[in-house]
Amino acid sequence: MREITLETPRGPIAGLRYGDSDGPRLLALHGWLDNAASFIPLMPQLSGFDFIALDLPGHGASAHRLPGYDYVFVDWIHDVLDALDALGWASANLLGHSMGGAIACVVAAGAPERVKRLAVIEALGPLSGVAAEAGSRLRQAVTARRALDPVRTPRVIKDLETAVDARLAVSAMSRDAARLIVERNLRRVEGGFAWRSDPRLTLPTHVRSHEDFVLSWIAAIQAPTLVIAAEPAPAYFSPDIRDGRMERLQDGRLEVIAGGHHLHMEQPEQLGELLRSFLEGLQKGPPARQKC
Repeated sequence: MREITLETPRGPIAGLRYGDSDGPRLLALHGWLDNAASFIPLMPQLSGFDFIALDLPGHGASAHRLPGYDYVFVDWIHDVLDALDALGWASANLLGHSMGGAIACVVAAGAPERVKRLAVIEALGPLSGVAAEAGSRLRQAVTARRALDPVRTPRVIKDLETAVDARLAVSAMSRDAARLIVERNLRRVEGGFAWRSDPRLTLPTHVRSHEDFVLSWIAAIQAPTLVIAAEPAPAYFSPDIRDGRMERLQDGRLEVIAGGHHLHMEQPEQLGELLRSFLEGLQKGPPARQKC
């Protein structure tokens, strides 16, 4: 495994590269406030691939958005396409977890020629919104954005384990998984550490698309798609939402696995087997549509 930096029009995108440089191309996108290190447990299971896990902008070692700008969902599409361009990859397999899975879906819908196969964990399209809540959501987001101090002094965290405790207080995952993510998301400052992630990532979104829009985007995905979901399901990706979205896929397969939201970190052998079989199907032809 080695560190890489991709120069893109909106700033450097960092990542981790592992596996066979001559193998099938696999680009991985992490979840919200995670980073490329979240894919480290999975990498040995997919060693035959040219496996690149990105730090999305604002996360890990990647550049933040310029001052005065926000993290708008549609911009993530172009971050991924810019990364593919910087790699010289005309197309690749995409793997995404949570927010990264949502991003991978809209990349596959918006630029189908760039995506060979799509595998997503705990996601199928972005979070949707309700029209009746759009006004209050907008007001909340504007208020939070205007109140953010762009030059505030970062909070000093005395040591790594304190940072791990802070992550575990808001995320249900194993301590080992949290430590991998946290280690990559810290920078040294006087007296200890500070978070590397951009505080703007924690602001509420101004707009969420209606579910009908999300269903239309999912229907536009041409790549064979594997969806891996955890049981019990989180409220935002309930079986009703998940199954309704699965129905819109042109070529989709669902696997439901007992475990937590970070399945790929805590059960890498099981997920690695599923992913390897699905991605290697690139040479065997597309799988039949099925739900498990």
